[in-house]
Amino acid sequence: MNRDLLRRLAREHGTPLFVVDHDLLRRNLAEFRRWLPNVQPYYAVKANSLPEIVRTLYRAGASFDVASLAEFHLVYENIRDLPEKERQDFIWDKIVYANPIKDPVTLRTLDPYRPLVTYDNADEIRKIAKHAPHAGVMLRLRVPNTGAMVELSSKFGCEPGDAVGLIEAAHDAGLTVEGLSFHVGSQTTNFQNYVQALHLAAGVLREARARGFTKMIQLDIGGGFPAPYDQNVRPLRELGRLLRSEIRRLFPRDIAVLAEPGRFIVATACTLVAEVIGRAVRDGKPCYYINDGVYHTYSGIVFDHMKYPVKAFRKGPTQLSAVFGPTCDALDTISLAEPLPALKVGDLVYTPNIGAYSHASSTFFNGFPPARVAHLNYEG
Repeated sequence: MNRDLLRRLAREHGTPLFVVDHDLLRRNLAEFRRWLPNVQPYYAVKANSLPEIVRTLYRAGASFDVASLAEFHLVYENIRDLPEKERQDFIWDKIVYANPIKDPVTLRTLDPYRPLVTYDNADEIRKIAKHAPHAGVMLRLRVPNTGAMVELSSKFGCEPGDAVGLIEAAHDAGLTVEGLSFHVGSQTTNFQNYVQALHLAAGVLREARARGFTKMIQLDIGGGFPAPYDQNVRPLRELGRLLRSEIRRLFPRDIAVLAEPGRFIVATACTLVAEVIGRAVRDGKPCYYINDGVYHTYSGIVFDHMKYPVKAFRKGPTQLSAVFGPTCDALDTISLAEPLPALKVGDLVYTPNIGAYSHASSTFFNGFPPARVAHLNYEG
């Protein structure tokens, strides 16, 4: 984003300030569709759940992946352009509840909407059949997560060898298994994860259809699409070319393919502006304290294994410096080796590409509130 614009917004709104550019959201969604034209994007709301982002992506044609009842209601309530009956129909086609483990209250609440939900074990089948018998279900497979920034296979997914048995168990419980899903891990730069996952899913689908489960017509290839944080990240066009080829080769034409991009859509669309509120020198190193930290917008340092650069508006020779957040906790450390010029209290700093798994995880720890939010190019 333009540095002069960021400074102006900080003067207007105060700091810390989380700036969302909705033109970039629309551009990222369009790029996803360009390279994966036959895959319907279901935006992963957990990446950034601001209602304005949901509305912009809905108007641009996205569907939604939710992982909690709160996220379900957030999407449902922000599709405000549709009358009630159409909004209920919308749930069936436009929202997938992709958390394989759900509590009974959530299932009972979802049931009237006839949702599409995922599962990966026999206990979940019994729970869904009892509390949400009108749901359609998708079986989540355990697939390789090698090299992903955030690994998910140790927590979710059934072994491919158990898959057809779990499909049969769901059928015997009165549920309709509509397809398969998998997730190769978040920020996956090892594209072979997708290739291996597609091969595993294709084998399960062939065996299931051979045993009479012909209603399986959907394939959810999950998320993991890498955001271009730096030049070392291979572009989406390469992954899109690979996925298009493998899907055409491995799956019948009647399979509808969906995906759950979150980070790719929102990461590069947001920038944080913060203010230096203190400084010190420790062991010969400049130390700067800013009014945002790991309990707030920089939470991805803890939860998302991210390294966020802190950049200065002020120019001058740089020195490796430490940057800390505002709380009274040593965990609140943003960087111990950030190249920064000499800064003063009141100077502004900024961090680009901080839209995913950041503001969504902000807390009020130590009494410090989350950053204010400013929206650019938002159409309401």
